[in-house]
Amino acid sequence: MVLADRNHPLAEKKNIPLELLRDSLFIMREPGSGTRRAVEKLFREHNVSVKVRLELGSNEAIKQAIVGGLGISVLSKHTLALQCGTGRLTILNVEGFPIECYWHVVYPSSKHLSVVAKTFLEYLLDEGKQVANETAINNITESEVRKC
Repeated sequence: MVLADRNHPLAEKKNIPLELLRDSLFIMREPGSGTRRAVEKLFREHNVSVKVRLELGSNEAIKQAIVGGLGISVLSKHTLALQCGTGRLTILNVEGFPIECYWHVVYPSSKHLSVVAKTFLEYLLDEGKQVANETAINNITESEVRKC
């Protein structure tokens, strides 16, 4: 999702062409992050280069920078699930978004999971599914958990 401050000039527009983002200052995740790779791939496919103002390694830091008027960003929709409700962020209606990505949970079949690992896996399957439903992303299912 392309996130901006609610007062951003593009906030009320619909079907924003990707090319219009050329003039926006971007706050990007660190090089190598999955989100950044997906965003850069989409921009490359459409021959759109953007101005990177900041690189930050935390979704929360990026959201605070957006609210502070430092630029716009692309983050996974699930990062909004725990939003504080300040109402300062808005999702821009940009063509080509959301970028569809899949998450996978993988662990060695010979590995006996610790209590912590089992608890985390249960969280992903139970609570994660609820968060996914609330944020309209694909459900995590038992069939998506594979043992290697």
